[in-house]
Amino acid sequence: MFAGIATILWQEYRVFTRRFWRNTASTMVTPLLYLFAFGFGLGRGLRFEGASYLEFVIPGIVALTTMTSSFNAVATPLNISRLYDKTFEEYLTAPIPMAAITIGRILAGALRGLFSGFVMLTLSLAFGVGLHLDGRFLLLLFLNCFVFAGFGFWAALTIQSHSDINKFNAFVISPMSFLCGTFFSLQNIPPLLSAFLHLLPLTHTTQGLRSLALTGTMPWESLAALVIYATVFFILGLRACYLVEE
Repeated sequence: MFAGIATILWQEYRVFTRRFWRNTASTMVTPLLYLFAFGFGLGRGLRFEGASYLEFVIPGIVALTTMTSSFNAVATPLNISRLYDKTFEEYLTAPIPMAAITIGRILAGALRGLFSGFVMLTLSLAFGVGLHLDGRFLLLLFLNCFVFAGFGFWAALTIQSHSDINKFNAFVISPMSFLCGTFFSLQNIPPLLSAFLHLLPLTHTTQGLRSLALTGTMPWESLAALVIYATVFFILGLRACYLVEE
């Protein structure tokens, strides 16, 4: 099983390094736009939850960037390889356990998302924003990447056309990008809406990263929620893999 996971990761690594500069440049565009539009546009004078708005918003942008990168790194190429190129069947006919295929593809997407997060954090440091970063921050960031890579894996195996992937972006990814506390505090929103938003994984990532970056405090409920989501999407992805084989 470990050999199968390593093989998939090596293949994805080779593809990534072949397009390294292109991937890096495209990864930087959206975070820079968010930084200038929301961070520098509103300035350091505005304060949220005891921090400057720039310090407040960067953990949210990091969470948002890793979500979209992880999801798209898995969902789009897997969808194409399954429905158009028909190359995904090669994985299914190879002597590799389904669990290894699932873990390998999700882990590859998570690492791509983690790379995007590192690019965003590097840009933040370059602009002089000081945040408290440690192993717990990286753990929460990796779990967020794993959750949305798993979501992308499951989505790509369940849709019936390439255009359907846009529906996941339009009805799931995009609303979470703006509603899960990435650019504003959830403290003053109506209780019913707040309760709903706290069911979403990006809310836990945003609040967890923000708490760690600004105060060094780990919100354990956010960690537990992301572990649950990661487990659920892994199981759904594994089940979808078996259904595709049938």
